[in-house]
Amino acid sequence: MKKKKIGLVWQIVIGLILGIAIGSVFYGNPAVSVYLKPIGDIFIRLIKMIVVPIVFSTLVVGIAGVGDIKKLGRLGGKTILYFEIVTTFAIVFGLLIANLFKPGKGVDMSHLSKGDIGKYVETSEKISHSMSDTFVNIVPSNIFQAFANGDLLAIVFFSVLFGLGVSTLGERGRPILQFFEGVSETMFWVTNQIMKFAPFGVFGLIGVTVSKFGVAALIPMGKLVLSVYIGMLMFVFVIFALIAKYCGTNIITIIKVLKDEIVLAFSTASSEAVLPKLIEKMEKFGCPKSISSFVIPTGYSFNLDGSTLYQAIATVFIAQMFGIDLPISSQILIVFVLMLTSKGMAGVPGASLVVLLATLSSAGLPIEGVAFITAIDRLLDMARTAVNVIGNGLAAIVMSKWERQFDRDKAQKYAFSLKAATGIQNHTTI
Repeated sequence: MKKKKIGLVWQIVIGLILGIAIGSVFYGNPAVSVYLKPIGDIFIRLIKMIVVPIVFSTLVVGIAGVGDIKKLGRLGGKTILYFEIVTTFAIVFGLLIANLFKPGKGVDMSHLSKGDIGKYVETSEKISHSMSDTFVNIVPSNIFQAFANGDLLAIVFFSVLFGLGVSTLGERGRPILQFFEGVSETMFWVTNQIMKFAPFGVFGLIGVTVSKFGVAALIPMGKLVLSVYIGMLMFVFVIFALIAKYCGTNIITIIKVLKDEIVLAFSTASSEAVLPKLIEKMEKFGCPKSISSFVIPTGYSFNLDGSTLYQAIATVFIAQMFGIDLPISSQILIVFVLMLTSKGMAGVPGASLVVLLATLSSAGLPIEGVAFITAIDRLLDMARTAVNVIGNGLAAIVMSKWERQFDRDKAQKYAFSLKAATGIQNHTTI
C-alpha cells in the first residue's frame, strides 16, 4: 500500500511546533542561535533570491499581453483606490478594537522587558513619509540598484514600461517575450524546489525567536496579543468576507486555496516568502496573469491591511499604557498619519516598528513605548503578515472582477481540484 505523503502545510506546522519546543527547552541558551539561525537565514535568502526575477519576468509577460497603456492606467488607478479604501478600513477597525478591548489599561511597565529600538528610530528619521515622496520613489534612478535592493515598487514601474515596450514591437518582440516566459516558468520551478526547504527554515526561525524571548514574555502583554489576533480574525471574517462575497466567491474558499501560503507567511513572518506562489495560485484561481502579477507586488507596499490594523491597535495601546487619553480628534489624526506612514515601506527592516515610531512621533505620543513591544513583535508580525497575504490575494480577485476578467469557471474547477486532492467530496462554493 502506497504511503500518503505529508503535505507542505503540515510539514511547516511540524517545523513550527518543533521550533517552539526547542526554543522553550533551551531558552536563553546562545547555542540555539548559533546552530539554528543559519538555517532560517538561508531560507530567507533563498526567497529574496527569487523574488525579483519572478516579479520582473511575470510582469513583463503579463503587461506585454495587455499591450494597452489606457487599460493599464485604468487598472493602476483602480488598484490604488481599492488599496486606499481597504487600508483605511483596517486602520479604523484597529482603533475600534483598541478602544473596545483597551489592551494598554492596567499594564505595569515595571514588569515588562524592553528591547533596543535605536536602529528603528534611526531608520524612521532617515525615511520621509510624505505621500509625494512615496510616489517619486516609485521611479528608479538606477534600475540595477532597485533590483539589488529589492525595491518592489520601482521594479514594478520599470517592468510595466518594459512590458509595454515589448508589446509595441509586434512580431519582432516575440523572441523577447518567449525569453521572459521561459524565465518565469523556470523561476516557478525553482520556487517549488525552495519550498521543500520551508519546514526547516520555519524550524530555525521560530526556534531562535523563542529561545531569545521565551514564552514567558507573552504573559504581561497577553491582552495586546489577544486584541491583535482577535482584531485580525474579525477583519478577515467580516471585512474580507464581505468583499469576497461581493466578488462572487467566499473567504473560506480563498483561505483554503491559499492555506500553504498563509501558514508559511505566518510561520516565517515574511510576506516575501510567499510572493511567487501567491501570484501563481491567484492565476490558477481565475485571475489573469496581467492583473495578478501587477496587483500583488504593488500591494506589498500599498495594501498592508494586517500591518496597518496592528499599528492602529499598538498606537492606542501605548497611549493607554502611559495613561494618555486619546480624544476622537486625536484618533482621526492617527488615521490620516497611518494612511501616509504605511505606504512604500516594503523592504525596510522592521517596517511595522518604523511606521509605528513615525506615527507615535506625529501624534505626540511617547516613542519609548515601542521598546516594550519588541519582545513580542515577532508573534504579532506573524499574524499581520498572514492577513497581508490574504488581503493581497483578495485584491487580485477584486481587480479581476472589476475589470470583468475574473474566470469564475476556472476558479471553481481549481477549488474543486483542491477538494478532490484532499479527499473531500462535498462541493465548494465559489
